[in-house]
Amino acid sequence: MDTAVQTGSQKDTLDRERVIVGVVDLIVVVGLVLLGNIEHGGNPIAEPVASLTTAVPFVIGWLTVALLAGVYTRDRRGGITDIRLTAVAWIAAANVGLMIRGSPLFDGGTTWPFPIVITGTVLVALLGWRLGYTLYVSRSR
Repeated sequence: MDTAVQTGSQKDTLDRERVIVGVVDLIVVVGLVLLGNIEHGGNPIAEPVASLTTAVPFVIGWLTVALLAGVYTRDRRGGITDIRLTAVAWIAAANVGLMIRGSPLFDGGTTWPFPIVITGTVLVALLGWRLGYTLYVSRSR
C-alpha cells in the first residue's frame, strides 16, 4: 500500500501566514474606522463602547464576506488573484458593514459621503499592505 507522507512544515507555515494576514487585515479595518472616528471628534480611550460600536459593523461585514469568499483559504498564495479577491470582498464587506451600521442596532449612520470614504480608504490600505506583503514573500522564497 502506497501512502504519501508530507514532511516539513509547509502546511503549518501556510496556516500561520493566513492567520497573520487575517489579523493584519482586521487591524487595518479597525484602525482606519477608529482613525475616522477620532477625526470626527471621537475618543476611543474616553468612549470605548462608542468606538467599539463604530468598528463592529465593519468587522462583522469583513469577516462574513471574507470567509464566504474564501479570502483566507490555504490554497491561495498571494498574487494578483488574491489582490482581486480581496478588493471584491472588501467592497462587498463595506456594504454589509454600512447596512449593519445603518440598522437600528447601532448608533451612527451612513450619510453621504461616508460610504465612499470608508470603502475607498480601507480598500487602498488593504490592497496596499497585501501587495507589499506579497512582494516581500515572493522575494523571500
